[in-house]
Amino acid sequence: MAINRAAALPFAGGNGVKRQGGVVDSMFWLLVFRALRLRMQRVAVVFAALTVGAAIVTAMASVYFDINAKMSQELRTFGANFYIGPGHGNALSEETLQPIIDGAPKGLINAASPYLYGMARTELAKVVLMGVWFDALPRLVPYWQVTGDWIGVNFDDRHAMIGVKLAANLHVKLGDPVVLVEGQQRHSLQIKGIVEAGDATDNMLIVNLDLAQQWLHQPGGISDAMFSVNNDLGQVDAFAHGLQRRYPDLDVRPILKVSASEGQVLDKIKGLMGLVSAVILILSSLCVNTTLMAIVGERSREFALQKALGASSRDISLQMLAETGIIALAAVVCGSLIGFILAQILGHAVFNAAIALRAPVFPLTLVLSLLVAAAAAIVPVRRALHVEPALVLKGE
Repeated sequence: MAINRAAALPFAGGNGVKRQGGVVDSMFWLLVFRALRLRMQRVAVVFAALTVGAAIVTAMASVYFDINAKMSQELRTFGANFYIGPGHGNALSEETLQPIIDGAPKGLINAASPYLYGMARTELAKVVLMGVWFDALPRLVPYWQVTGDWIGVNFDDRHAMIGVKLAANLHVKLGDPVVLVEGQQRHSLQIKGIVEAGDATDNMLIVNLDLAQQWLHQPGGISDAMFSVNNDLGQVDAFAHGLQRRYPDLDVRPILKVSASEGQVLDKIKGLMGLVSAVILILSSLCVNTTLMAIVGERSREFALQKALGASSRDISLQMLAETGIIALAAVVCGSLIGFILAQILGHAVFNAAIALRAPVFPLTLVLSLLVAAAAAIVPVRRALHVEPALVLKGE
């Protein structure tokens, strides 16, 4: 390959050549872009390797920073993750519960409902009555399999839901009436939904809380309360500790089975994403390193001539790092776009929802990509610096 000797002249400092900053800077960038243009195949390999690395980092980082919210939302299908009940020898009232809900930080509580249990008599048999806030149930117990419809308002005292086993025992179907009886008092309820929950709820008659309190003669009373609390940042434990200090007479605790599952699943998924990103970045670095070594081998005469004309080791290092940096920046832009698209595909495949673009994603991708490119360039730069002009140019 012909060497552009004029291009190397600005490195010379003697023989009457005046070293002017503007000329040197101009020629420096001319050398950089000329080197990139003349070796497009090698440059394309480096670009592709860094683009893949940037894309994977962007995708994994996007999911990583958004997964807490997505996983917390996904695990809400397990049901409530927070319990409040009466302490030993104490009672729990609806008046105590409402300030807890109202005083919680905005957005912390997804759904909450008090529960009141008691025995009641119907025309057919004795049943366990469960009083609830109907409007909270679809978010609080989304795992319920409901045949028919949910009851959407709390004040509905004309409809009820019934557990699937109790319905079978009473031979009750959708739309059938169930009549509560106490002495001369009667209250008819039409069955709007049959519930299969897989727990004791399957043997209960579910009515609104006000009706249950009235029928069980417990005005304002509740047995306990269940909450669905956001835990994307570990708020459940902090919320429990705060309430326990304020209400020492109550039994306040997270439901460990659900909240622990969130943490375990998140830790495993985050660890896997970190491992995948690290492996891809290492492979990208090796690919870039191998390609840069080949480029240095091809350019040994060029570097020898530059050093013979007065180029310092710093000049050679800056030139190679500038070339690698330009490729890396272009790869970050392209890889970030590809990675964000990949993150959306992962989000819809795993969570059936879009992944939000979080602020740290792009800076993290930029820093890691530049670090990978710089690490991959260390050995090639050292090799370029050790080029001996006398040996390489001998015979020219």
